[in-house]
Amino acid sequence: MKYATRIGSVTDVKTPCLVSSVSQARRVARAQGELKVLDAALRDFRDQAGKVALVQLAAGKGVQRLLVAGGADSELDAANFRKVASAAANALKTLPVAQALWALSSAKVKGRDLHWRASAGLAALANALYQFAQHKSKKPENGGLTLRTVQMLADDRGRATVQRAVRQANALQQGLDLARNLGNQPPNVGNPSYLLKEARKLSRLENVRVTSLDEKRMAELGMGAFLSVTAGTETPARLIVVQYKGGKRGDAPIALVGKGITFDTGGISLKPGANMDEMKFDMCGAATVLGATRAAAEAKLPINIVTLVAAAENMPSGKASRPGDIVTTMSGKTVEILNTDAEGRLVLCDALTYAERFKPRTVIDVATLTGAVIVALGSHASAVFSKSDELATALVEAGEWSGDRAWRMPLWDEYQESLKSNFADIPNIGSGGAGAVTAACFLARFTDKYPWAHMDVAGSAFKGGAAKGATGRPVGLLFRYLCQQAGR
Repeated sequence: MKYATRIGSVTDVKTPCLVSSVSQARRVARAQGELKVLDAALRDFRDQAGKVALVQLAAGKGVQRLLVAGGADSELDAANFRKVASAAANALKTLPVAQALWALSSAKVKGRDLHWRASAGLAALANALYQFAQHKSKKPENGGLTLRTVQMLADDRGRATVQRAVRQANALQQGLDLARNLGNQPPNVGNPSYLLKEARKLSRLENVRVTSLDEKRMAELGMGAFLSVTAGTETPARLIVVQYKGGKRGDAPIALVGKGITFDTGGISLKPGANMDEMKFDMCGAATVLGATRAAAEAKLPINIVTLVAAAENMPSGKASRPGDIVTTMSGKTVEILNTDAEGRLVLCDALTYAERFKPRTVIDVATLTGAVIVALGSHASAVFSKSDELATALVEAGEWSGDRAWRMPLWDEYQESLKSNFADIPNIGSGGAGAVTAACFLARFTDKYPWAHMDVAGSAFKGGAAKGATGRPVGLLFRYLCQQAGR
């Protein structure tokens, strides 16, 4: 899908389909002499957010179809504007048109400017128009979509603002599609070697360099926690390192760290069989940070980023780690493994220690870390944990702006009391509940040398049931955060 900008007004454009409000549709129909056709088509239409109507106009005229979005003439709050945009985007993808013109950025939204309105519309399109058919025996052309280009309508005054939103949306689309495509791969394809292969493709972009650490090098560095997770599998683990140097030479980078467990059986602490197929999504944290990095590089943000992907499989075998094993992390701390299904924090703790060598100004890790966070927040919000009020606030606000919402969770010292072991420095699980919090507390033990935030996305990164698939979240949140950090 490609997004572009078009300058003009609704009454002087030509397009196979115009996405508009009721009042805009009336202006077009009046100019084309088809107001009676429109009025008849909208006789029973409810002009409210979430409702759409398709009106066919006479062939050969400027606008051939009107896709009327209900509620777009009212003053809206952000949530209802997103509802308007989402309904229009979902209707648009079903139409037999190759190109459409989007005029909803002119809507009035409380407290939101033109850049936000254009960006929110483009985000709705990105979510609605995604298709994944790579493993179908009969692959539909263009993923089954007729639509190939959506133009955002702007006037001369708003031209630069809309063009900026379109540039960023095209970059974000690339990042979202990468994250979703990686997440949706079956585990017999999307293993650590595959993640490395796909990450290496990022080096085709300007200012991007990709390297990796194999298990031998990880052993030399003392990454005993990371290697304990991959001990039971035949597929070798990788620590993938992507460096994007779009900022000034010597500027401290922002580090993004992603959990990349490409399939999680739970290891010896074996998971129940029901829905275990969804454990291919346990690498969505890795997919997210790679997607956010691609979006930043595509947008050519003036910022330096280091992205670390801790890629491994967690499988049971005669070589697998056992409950009760004690391992030594790269930091030198020892960990008693009480549950081999709490493996994400084991790969992440060594990756977080490795991040120190890049002298980052900020570190954000993203992981489908705990089922407990789903109990706490469901699927609507990603969880944010940080001792930095500034960082936590910036991430939550980036989520509110982008619609990729997050909620701050506690990271109080009192929770650290549940992380005690009689035999090692720390156990890999806590006691007394609050599993998402104690998992974050575990990671916090390895982040003393930089400002750090942890995002638990177990509820938001993918969907189950009939809508099963990777969502790409929180790529949108991270891209907005990176744009802000880059002054864009």
